[in-house]
Amino acid sequence: MAQEFSRTDRVGSQIQRELAGLVHGELDDPRLGMVTIQAVKVVRDFSHAKIFFTFLGGQLNARETARILNDASPYFRHELGQRIKLRSVPELHFVHDESIDRGEKLSSLIDQAVASDAAKHKPDSDD
Repeated sequence: MAQEFSRTDRVGSQIQRELAGLVHGELDDPRLGMVTIQAVKVVRDFSHAKIFFTFLGGQLNARETARILNDASPYFRHELGQRIKLRSVPELHFVHDESIDRGEKLSSLIDQAVASDAAKHKPDSDD
C-alpha cells in the first residue's frame, strides 16, 4: 500500500507551520505587512526548501519582501533546527506565490466576459 504522504511532504508541512509562527512572531519589520506562508516544497534529499509566500499591505513590493525574508533565512534555519528534529535543516529559499494574483486576474476576466456576453444576448425590451 502506497504512503498517503511522502516524507518530504510531511517535513514541508511541518516547516510551513513553524515558519508561519516565526514570520508572524519573530520578524519585526513594519514595512513587510502581513506575510503568509502558502506552501513549502522540500527536495528529496532535504538540502533545499522553496517557501512560497504571499503578503498583504506593507510598504514593499514582492521582490523586496522576498529579499528581506531570504536575508533572514539563516535565522529561520537556526530556529527550525531547534524546533524540528531533522538531521540537517534545508536551505530556505523564499519565493513570492503569484498564483493568487493570477487567480484574481482570471476571475476578473471571466466576470468581464460573462457580463459582456450577457449584454450582447440581452433580449430587447421593445418587442
